Amino acid sequence: MKIIAACNCLFNVIIFILFLTLLPQSFARTEAVEPILTRLDSKRSSPSVQESAAKAVLGRLLPTHFHSFHFEIVPKDVCGGRSCFLIENYNRTSQDGPEIIIKGTTAVEIASGLHWYIKYFCGAHVSWDKTGGVQIASVPKPGSLPLVKDGGVLIQRPIPWNYYQNVVTSSYSYVWWDWQRWEKEIDWMALQGINLPLAFTGQEAIWQKVFTGFNISMEDLNNFFGGPAFLAWARMGNLHGWGGPLSKNWLKQQLVLQKKILSRMLELGMTPVLPSFSGNVPAALKTIFPSANITRLGDWNTVNGDPRWCCTYLLNPSDPLFVKIGEAFIRQQIEEYGDVTDIYNCDTFNENSPPTNDPTYISSLGAAVYKAMSNGDKDAVWLMQGWLFYSDSTFWKPPQMKALLHSVPQGKMIVLDLFADVKPIWAASSQFYGTPYVWCLLHNFGGNIEMYGTLDAISSGPVDAHISENSTMVGVGLCMEGIEQNPVVYELMSEMAFRKEKVQVLEWLKTYTHRRYGKSIQQIEEAWEILYNTVYNCTDGIADHNTDFIVKFPDWDPSTNSGSQTSKLDNMHKLHTITENRRFLFQETISDLPQAHLWYSTHEVVNALKLFLAAGNDLAGSLTYRYDLVDLTRQVLSKLANQVYLDAVKAFRRKDVKALNVHSQKFLQLIKDIDILLASDDNFLLGTWLESAKTLAENPSEMQQYEWNARTQVTMWFDTTTTNQSKLHDYANKFWSGLLEGYYLPRASSYFSCLSKSLKENESFKLVEWRKEWVAFSNKWQEGVELYPLKAKGDFLSIAKALFEKYFN
Repeated sequence: MKIIAACNCLFNVIIFILFLTLLPQSFARTEAVEPILTRLDSKRSSPSVQESAAKAVLGRLLPTHFHSFHFEIVPKDVCGGRSCFLIENYNRTSQDGPEIIIKGTTAVEIASGLHWYIKYFCGAHVSWDKTGGVQIASVPKPGSLPLVKDGGVLIQRPIPWNYYQNVVTSSYSYVWWDWQRWEKEIDWMALQGINLPLAFTGQEAIWQKVFTGFNISMEDLNNFFGGPAFLAWARMGNLHGWGGPLSKNWLKQQLVLQKKILSRMLELGMTPVLPSFSGNVPAALKTIFPSANITRLGDWNTVNGDPRWCCTYLLNPSDPLFVKIGEAFIRQQIEEYGDVTDIYNCDTFNENSPPTNDPTYISSLGAAVYKAMSNGDKDAVWLMQGWLFYSDSTFWKPPQMKALLHSVPQGKMIVLDLFADVKPIWAASSQFYGTPYVWCLLHNFGGNIEMYGTLDAISSGPVDAHISENSTMVGVGLCMEGIEQNPVVYELMSEMAFRKEKVQVLEWLKTYTHRRYGKSIQQIEEAWEILYNTVYNCTDGIADHNTDFIVKFPDWDPSTNSGSQTSKLDNMHKLHTITENRRFLFQETISDLPQAHLWYSTHEVVNALKLFLAAGNDLAGSLTYRYDLVDLTRQVLSKLANQVYLDAVKAFRRKDVKALNVHSQKFLQLIKDIDILLASDDNFLLGTWLESAKTLAENPSEMQQYEWNARTQVTMWFDTTTTNQSKLHDYANKFWSGLLEGYYLPRASSYFSCLSKSLKENESFKLVEWRKEWVAFSNKWQEGVELYPLKAKGDFLSIAKALFEKYFN
């Protein structure tokens, strides 16, 4: 009866989906990329290989139902010339045979169809393990799967591509992954319909072989490559040597891993996006080729310009050597991996403006970049992040944008509208002046943990873009800096790859909560309605980087009325100072106090938490509920801590020692309590991050280096002096148990102790002395080897209830 009820409650949703398939087609104009699509189709694995790969995904997701589904690759003609999946009832000849047949133009389409079926016909849910994992208990047992309507369900992609990853995701999220974790991720990609993933792993081994051909030694490369946790920024030319060098073991290990990743992507019918040459070169190249046009770039966020990692070298695209190196890199990849793609990422001008704004010169640079690709692969397509048009908008005016975008043949460039969820470029640039583009969700910075989203923008933005006049949109994309957070955001965004109409978010959320927890509960639905109208509907235009004071502790002297001194502008790490972008780590307000980003009523979200807790007895065994409850409780307590911090600062300014002590102790207690809360869920532990780093090491030296990399990235990030924190400190902050107790708590404690001491002794606050003390502590912690728990402890529901009673009753 429960199974029947579960399926019946989704009946209206199913009818709605079937209705969508009958609507008139309104596909974006993709003529420019049709030759690319045709060529890429010819590179795909055989139907039998793809069918087997899709079947293997099913076996890992639903092993009990391995024989319940039949998969079949079909030509695009079956789908009106587009990519699609079809779900039909199987004409059964025995009780043990398949019940449902899923057809698709690739294995990704088949996996997407499987996901769609178990979601909308069986009430199941799939998310990352670290956000609660899967809920498949609602899937009926083999032999009892729900039937689809006569004629089945046909879902076509309105646009060809579903892109995945940011160029820094490889460092913030994937850096310590082994093949077992990668296999899970590629399964998740396939189920979400991702068919154009970035594939950046292992490229340093390719670069070693290429640069050896230009007389660059391994010793030279030791100063060129960054450490494992900082490779993304070494690749972009932001830094060199920081966290390195890379061992031979690392280079070999990552190349082997990349080949496994590419093999699986290809088996599933995905098109991997490989890296290409952006001009970033080792310092030694300038000595070997003294006449080459090589420029040393300026400082990127170091404290004092230390040449050991500051100021990398850029080979000008106009120099003939640029094309030679770029061609060699593409050819070396083809030699290692085979002819697996025609799409290559290059961001030569990301946070690195050309030396002149002359459009003719910019056009020549773009042509040279593309020539380096096309000489290595005659069918090459340049995929470029459009971040530069936002972050450096004072330089990239229409003439400069057109010059770069039109510097390659039509259809040979695809732009990622990287921040379209908040600051879309397509509408203000006449569809990137005719250049095909992908509508992307950026959403997350630094892998921070914060409940945040723009669900209305996600549910409508891609549709508005692809039905707009003269649209050149050819895909949607997930371009977060870090994954494994806010699963609701990524599930909705992934669905937009298959939707031609705007989604009614509130109705969609009702089915989402049913799927995620395996049942419908009134309090949960009411809580999610509140979250939709608050946490998940940010409209202030400020890119959300978690600036809560526990994890992004203000480095300032509150006695000098200098709250504005902590105001900074960020991009991937450093935006140019453009007021209208409003990308503040601390928002400026009328007050001179620092203000963490807050875009909703905290009172309403406390009420949502109360409703969540009321459902606890019905959902106590649900891992998805555990994750969401812990995350929501953390969110509420963290915002409370922001106000407590400000109360402490105000008390300090009044020279009220007693009040300062009361508020500062409450702030410290909140850190301790949140740490205990986070410790009750395996998905919020520092220990697992550190252990994954150490597990990749093959000797004690590597273990020490990898652990330092892992600890440094999530804390100081970059270099310090004895009296100055890194300019990027806390950029990659995390709400992880162990990190709060072991790092954030000592920082806040020492700071408040210094504030209290200055009042008691009637002295000015000695900010420099505190910085000196704190930097010394941080350096020691980064070099530490103390162990942190790998398993959760405590009853999450009891802890959350107790904290609610303590702080909000």
